Amino acid sequence: MGRMTEAVKHLLIINVIMFFATLLYADQMYQWMALWFPKNPNFHWWQIITHMFMHGSYMHIAFNMFALWMFGTPVERVLGRNRFLFVYFSAGLGAVIFQLGYYYFNFLPVESELLNTGLSSQEITNMMISNKLQGGLTDMQISALKSAYLVYKDTYFASMVGASGCIMGILAAFGMMNPEARLMIIFLPIPIKAKYLIPGIILLDVISAFTGQSFFSPSNTAYMAHVGGALTGFIIMWYWKKNQFNNNRWN
Repeated sequence: MGRMTEAVKHLLIINVIMFFATLLYADQMYQWMALWFPKNPNFHWWQIITHMFMHGSYMHIAFNMFALWMFGTPVERVLGRNRFLFVYFSAGLGAVIFQLGYYYFNFLPVESELLNTGLSSQEITNMMISNKLQGGLTDMQISALKSAYLVYKDTYFASMVGASGCIMGILAAFGMMNPEARLMIIFLPIPIKAKYLIPGIILLDVISAFTGQSFFSPSNTAYMAHVGGALTGFIIMWYWKKNQFNNNRWN
């Protein structure tokens, strides 16, 4: 693998510093730095970037930083620092767009149904926060609120942390550069070519997002963020390979 490249090294250091800051000041860090659903009062614009440097557990940051070192180092060597960072942060933004889009896809129809029962947005939010029904509700309103609770819990009150979307973009870039490279994942120790393994991982994330069935990741994983990061990395690399790079450079 050789010496760690500069951008990878600095990203790793920042992530580790942010992780230990989160251990020390968990409530404040999650409220201000994690990415919240835009309709939630905790949401702030800077969270679109800061959440990429936060992690929820030792295992979370260990896996992500290992992948950053493993795949980021060879990708940065080929692309250079600036192009590498462009892919990294673009993939992170792509992850945000896909995950928030998925949240809105689930949330908006449920919110609309609740509003159509005559409840106000503030009434709905207050009851969802307290998990208690106020007095004077109709049977239809009670039924709609109970049905909507899990959707609100998984979207309105959800926060997202982690560099996974960025790293999925780097993984896609690595696969574009080295399609014949044989890779293994911990839970499936069989060498598989990158051109098959990486699309397979993305497909599993899509299935997990829409079914709730987790394969290799914790059940609270932001699966569509993985998909968004990987697709963003793939599109950027495809464009560069087609329009700017000498094809022989990637052989």
